[in-house]
Amino acid sequence: MDWILLLLVAGAAVIFWRIVQKVRALRNTREEDYDARFISQLRRSGVDPFKPVDVDFFLALPTREAAERLAARLTQEQFTPDIQVAEEALDLPVSVQARKMMQINELGIRAAVERLRELAAAEGGRYDGWAPGSEAMGALRAASQRARKTSGRGFS
Repeated sequence: MDWILLLLVAGAAVIFWRIVQKVRALRNTREEDYDARFISQLRRSGVDPFKPVDVDFFLALPTREAAERLAARLTQEQFTPDIQVAEEALDLPVSVQARKMMQINELGIRAAVERLRELAAAEGGRYDGWAPGSEAMGALRAASQRARKTSGRGFS
């Protein structure tokens, strides 16, 4: 009877572990899909995929000391970090914006995201996302405004 109970508990643990793995994989897939869609949208707006542009990556850390250690590593990896402290944030009050000149393509962005996730986790922080620099965002906004004007004409 004890063996049956032990087998049931072990089976439940295995099932629980598989569910956790699937949920993590699904979350990562959604983030990758978002990155791919955003990159595609930038390209459609006229951003040249072969021309390097500034890309800003955002990280949140628990202390200024952790942020400074992370900033030193980022500088070695050709990022330009900027540290800001937000006193009102309770869990991770220090923000690091890491800027890097790079081509906006899926492989490059995903590699940078994975590396930044590793570095942030090593300091007790988290990766919070990325955005293209002002030049690429300007092209995206202009394309969005053109699309609105074009779609608005059909209803006049």
